[in-house]
Parts: sequence; structure tokens; C-alpha cells
Amino acid sequence: MALALALTVMIVLTIFAVLLVLRQIALRQKNLIEQTANSTLVELLIFIDTRQLLAVNLALIAVFPLLVWLITQSPVLTVAIAVAMLYFPQWLVRRLRERRLKRFIYQLPDGLLMLASSLRSGMGLNAALEIIAQEQPAPLSQEIALLLRQQRLGKSLSDALSLLETRLPMEEFRLFTAALRISRSVGGNLADTLESLSHTLIRKAEVEGKIESLTAQGRIQALVMTGLPILLILVLHVMQPGPMSYLFHSLVGWAVLALIVILETAGFFFIRKIVAIEI
Repeated sequence: MALALALTVMIVLTIFAVLLVLRQIALRQKNLIEQTANSTLVELLIFIDTRQLLAVNLALIAVFPLLVWLITQSPVLTVAIAVAMLYFPQWLVRRLRERRLKRFIYQLPDGLLMLASSLRSGMGLNAALEIIAQEQPAPLSQEIALLLRQQRLGKSLSDALSLLETRLPMEEFRLFTAALRISRSVGGNLADTLESLSHTLIRKAEVEGKIESLTAQGRIQALVMTGLPILLILVLHVMQPGPMSYLFHSLVGWAVLALIVILETAGFFFIRKIVAIEI
């Protein structure tokens, strides 16, 4: 009787502790997603309900580790996937920001040529910027519209450009803002300056494209080197579950898995570092 009572108490306490841990995880994810939505996503001009983001993230945290456990029966992989899902929102937001900045850099030369043409036709700077905000695709049009909105709210051109420089920390955009500031302060032919800058950025993009093509094989090798061992482990687990069970259910197997993860991660980042050439 006493043993049964003690076992019941232990089970209840364990369930209570698990619920507390899950509650802390949910609160942490809620705060993280709210912070992400209120800062980075707003900076990207992406407006999503934080409750939907939280629901999706908690579903991923619950579903993916469960699937890994059902397939591998490995607590190490299950915990690793659960931890990865905890940081999935941050990774996704970082990728979205990188894609947005790349699109902006790609669109900037055409926008500069349009701005130079508008200035040559006799338009003022703000009117020419309005044309870009209306005619160019996002994100260039969104950022220029934000610049004009800041000016309508009473900020000077220099202050509005400084705010955009914090949102768009890129050398290409800083060259554009420097050209506008110099033209506003000392004068000069802004249209010719912007056209020359546009041609420079186009040549820079061409060189970067050639380098990216030449280093594509190295990037693919990094992905193959990282993914092939994982795929091989899963295939062997399906074909030979008996011998592979030692890899997932023993301390030696867990140590081997940890070593594999460390070496694979190091190799992936080393290759990416080698093929990452800055201009």
C-alpha cells in the first residue's frame, strides 16, 4: 500500500514538473515571438498575428520531436530536434531579412537610373522619389515610401536617411545616401552621380554573380557532405534496425552521434567560409 502511494505521488510530481517545464517553454516562446514580431518583422514590414506564430511554433515543437521519437526511438535526436524547433523562429526571421536585403540590392541600380532620369526631366528630388515609390517593386518602393513618410512627419532628409541606414546596413545604400547628402549640402549634378553609382553597382553585381557561380560547387558540396551521412544513418536504421539500435540507445552511440554532429557542423561552416568571398 505504501509503495503504491509513493509511486502515485512520484507520478503526480513528475507530471506536475513536466507541466511546469512545458509552461516555461511556452512562455519563453511567447516572449521570443512577440519580440521578433514587434522588432524584426515590423522592420521587414511583415505584419503577422503573434498568436498564430506562437501556435505554429508550439505545434512544430510538439510534432517534429514526436515524429523523430517514433522513427528513431532516440532521446538524443528527439531532444536535439526539440531544441532546434525552439530556435526555428529566429532562423526563419534571419533568412527573411537576408532575402529582403538581397532583393533591395538587386533593385537599387534600376531605381537609381529611374531617379536620375526623373531629375533630368526637371522633377524635384521628392517628386522623383515619389515616382520610385509608385513604380518600383517591393522592397525598394516600400523603403522609399517610408523615407518620404518620415519627411512628411517633419524629419529632415538627413535624419530620414539615417533611420533607413539603420534598417538597411549595406554599403550600396550608404553610397546612395551619401550622394544625396553631398548633393543637398554642396550641390552638384545629382543625376550624373546617381547614374554613375548605378553603373558601378551593376558591375559589382556582375562580378558577385560570377564569383557565386564559381563557388556554387563548393556550396553544394557543403550541403551534400552534411546531408549524406544523416540520410545514410536513416536508411541503415530502416534496413538494419537491430545493429543501428546501438547507435541510438547506448552511451557509446550517443557519443558517436555527438561527434558526428560536431564534425559535420564544423565541416559545413569551414566550407562555407572558404567559398564566401567578399567584394
